[in-house]
Amino acid sequence: QVQLVESGGGLVQAGGSLRLSCAASGSSFSINFMGWFRQAPGTRRELVASITSIGSAIYADSVKGRVTISMDNAKSTVYLEMNSLKPEDTAVYFCLVQTRDRVDPYWGQGTQVTVSS
Repeated sequence: QVQLVESGGGLVQAGGSLRLSCAASGSSFSINFMGWFRQAPGTRRELVASITSIGSAIYADSVKGRVTISMDNAKSTVYLEMNSLKPEDTAVYFCLVQTRDRVDPYWGQGTQVTVSS
């Protein structure tokens, strides 16, 4: 079993920055990839960015150039650096980890990001 603890959400003005963190812990797991999804009210959960254990990253078109995902393998922690935030980035951000020993990923509890105009 893997537990995820997210931090770093909050309220920021448009144009500002936030850094989200997500630490995975548990007994004997091997990470395939980690990532961040987000869900705004009335919308489907969507991928923001993901990164493999060897550092290969992908980004949603809506955040390219404004967001950087990184992972510290030693700490089993993924970071999401968000810059030039827009009101449309407002959502609950969920961390995800896909381990090598099972099909379904683990999800964090979510952290609220609110960008005011």
